[in-house]
Amino acid sequence: MTDVAGAKRADLAGPGIGSYDDLEAVLPNDYHSLLTPRETQTAIYAAKHFIEDGLCRELGLQMVQVPLIVDADSGVNDMLDRDGSRTPVSFHISNDHDAHPIDAQVVQAATKWKRLALAQFDMGPGEGLCTDMRAVRKDYFLDHDHSAYVDQWDWERAITAEERTLDTLKDTVRRIWSVLTGAERHVQGLFPALRDPRFPNLPDEITFIHAEDLLSRYPDLPRKQRETAFLQEHPAVFIIGIGWTLDDGYPHEMRAADYDDWVTPATSAEGRPTHGLNGDILVWNPVTHRRHELSSMGVRVDADALRRQLELTGQLDWLELPYHRGIVEGTVPLSIGGGIGQSRTQMLLLRKAHLGEVSVTVWPQVLKDMCARKDIHVLD
Repeated sequence: MTDVAGAKRADLAGPGIGSYDDLEAVLPNDYHSLLTPRETQTAIYAAKHFIEDGLCRELGLQMVQVPLIVDADSGVNDMLDRDGSRTPVSFHISNDHDAHPIDAQVVQAATKWKRLALAQFDMGPGEGLCTDMRAVRKDYFLDHDHSAYVDQWDWERAITAEERTLDTLKDTVRRIWSVLTGAERHVQGLFPALRDPRFPNLPDEITFIHAEDLLSRYPDLPRKQRETAFLQEHPAVFIIGIGWTLDDGYPHEMRAADYDDWVTPATSAEGRPTHGLNGDILVWNPVTHRRHELSSMGVRVDADALRRQLELTGQLDWLELPYHRGIVEGTVPLSIGGGIGQSRTQMLLLRKAHLGEVSVTVWPQVLKDMCARKDIHVLD
C-alpha cells in the first residue's frame, strides 16, 4: 500500500483523532464547565425528554423497547461500514448444557432491527418508532467524542415507494433539526449560564450539500478537512450521498451496503446528477473548535438498491440471510430511519469539551489524566 493510499484509508476509517498526542493538542486549554456535575445530570435528562417527545411529535413515532443483544445468525446486527473492520462483541450462550445454545452479539446499532420492528408493531406508512438504544463499538479509538459505549435515539418510520425521494429525506432532516434547536433553547431556559457569547447557538436552518458537490468544491482536501472547511461558512450541514464512490475514486465515507440507500440516482439543487438518499448531520462545535457529527440517517434500501449495493461491495452472499431475504421478498417494510447520538448531542447543547462529561463508560488512564490536567472531569 502506498503512503497516499494508506492516508486515504485512514481518512475513510472515521473521524477519530488517531493518537493521544494529537488529542492533547485538540482538547481546549482554557476550558471550564458552565454547569456543575449535578446540574449537568439534570440538564441531560431535560434535553433527553424534550428530544424524545419532539421526535415522536414531528415524525409520528412511538417509543419502543430495543434489544441490546441479537442472534449472530440473524444478519440483523449493524456492521457500520462495508469492509468489516468494525466487528461486534460476540459471545456464546451455552443454554441447557449446550443442548439449545445461542451465539449472540452485542448490537453496534439497531438499524436493521428497527426496520423489522415496524412490521412487528404493525406500523404502516406515516408511522414509526423511536428507541433509547445502547450499543458497544469496541473498535473505535477513544477520544473526546468517540466512546466504546454508544447511546442513540435510533428511530425508523415506514414510508411508501413514492416517498423514497430526496424531498422526503430533506423534510425529515428539517423536522429533526427543529427538535434539536428547540432542545438547545429549552436547556438554556433552565440553565441561563449556557447562554454564553463565546458559544453561538445553532442556526435556525440547516444547509444541504451533496458529497459530490463537496468534493468538487474542495478537490484537494481530505474528507474531514472538506467538512471542516464547509462548516466554517455553514455551521450546520447535512451531507447527502455518503457511500457512493466519488470522482476521486473513493466514497466520502464507507457505509454498509444493506441499510441506507447510497446508490440511487438523484439530482442536486443545482441540477447536477448525484447519487444517494442518505447522509449525515454535522455541526461546528464552538467548544472544541471541530466538526461534530450528530446523526447518520437515510432512506433505507429497497430490493433493487440492496442488490446493487451488495454487488458493488462483493457481498451478494448476504442475500441468503433472513433480513436480506425479507427485503428482496417485500416482507420488510420500506422505511426511512437514522440514529442521533445522545451523548454527542448533550455534549454540544451543554457546552462540554468531552463525551465523558455526559456519559459514563470506560476510558484509558492516559485520557483521564490528560482531561484532569485541562479541568475536564470525565465521569467514572
